[in-house]
Amino acid sequence: MAASQKEVRTITASALNRILKSGNSAAQKAALANLRRGVGHAPGELPQLWGAFLADMPEEMYGRNGVPSRAERAVYTTLTLFALHQQGRDPIEEPMHREGQPFGAAVGRLATGEDTFKRILRRMNAAASAADAQALAQHLRGLVQLLRAEGIPMDYEALAEDIYFYQFPESVSRIRLKWAQDFYGTYHRNNKTEQNGEDTQNEEN
Repeated sequence: MAASQKEVRTITASALNRILKSGNSAAQKAALANLRRGVGHAPGELPQLWGAFLADMPEEMYGRNGVPSRAERAVYTTLTLFALHQQGRDPIEEPMHREGQPFGAAVGRLATGEDTFKRILRRMNAAASAADAQALAQHLRGLVQLLRAEGIPMDYEALAEDIYFYQFPESVSRIRLKWAQDFYGTYHRNNKTEQNGEDTQNEEN
């Protein structure tokens, strides 16, 4: 059964809330560490992570015969990437999940000049050209590591939705264009702001 946009977001939000709003710091750290071990693995491959992505998912959205469903793959990939993104930062003081900053916009903030723009754009193009969800997850992993290094958060509920719909041939073009619009829009806004700042400083001097 195909999941709705709302269902994928709701399942992901519930899993993130269990981590981010946990009052037990030790349990929180353990949950994130477990999820990081799942990076690069297929959903279900690590038994200790079964509950992380299946606990809040309706049974009708499960895959069959050991094959992950699109919803399972989207939620699992999102949670493991979030744990990677959060590594080294306090999830309460500095959460790397931020609603309203989608994937393309977050990556656009990495492009701080012409040289970095070209480098980041190549990585974005590689992700958007991924042949399937598994390949997409690999490219996302590299970009998330860059976001982590710069302390740039991302909307992981929105990312789960993107990964889910990326798995439908009829939706791939829409997701790719959305990423491009968010990426270029953020880059241009930031570049314009920096340029205006430099112009103002030059006028004052």
